[in-house]
Amino acid sequence: MNHFMSKNRWAAVIVTSFLVVALAVNIAYAKPTPVPGPKRGSQHQFDKTDVMLLARLVYGEARGESYTGQMAVAAVVVNRLQSGRFGSTIADVVYETDAFSVVNDGQINLTPDDIAVKAALGALNGKDPTRGALYYFNPAKTSNAWMWSRPVTGQIGSHLFMR
Repeated sequence: MNHFMSKNRWAAVIVTSFLVVALAVNIAYAKPTPVPGPKRGSQHQFDKTDVMLLARLVYGEARGESYTGQMAVAAVVVNRLQSGRFGSTIADVVYETDAFSVVNDGQINLTPDDIAVKAALGALNGKDPTRGALYYFNPAKTSNAWMWSRPVTGQIGSHLFMR
């Protein structure tokens, strides 16, 4: 009986090893899954990497805000991308020097929750509760004079939004 159990264990190890290798090869050679671009006339295509980067930014910048507040932060990144003045990819916009405090302090590396991911997807699919804002800040956490000099176009949760 022990001999039979030993053969079954080896068979399980071999099958499991095969499945792990097959999965690793599939991941390594898989093409990014496209995410529909914004419906606001954008020519941009997004993949899962873009979604997760944007979700990580949202989680770092706006966790604790409502879904709409988190989507508003994501929409600012999409608006910047569409403007053509801040970069040509989500990564260009997110990693622009000193653009977002979460990049500077490392919070960009936190794992986003489901709300942040849904907010990122909403913004990437054209939802924009900011009506075109290119900037935002939390007045309780920002003393930057330049941000305070911009005309405020609205407030969602703790963030003020500007063009």
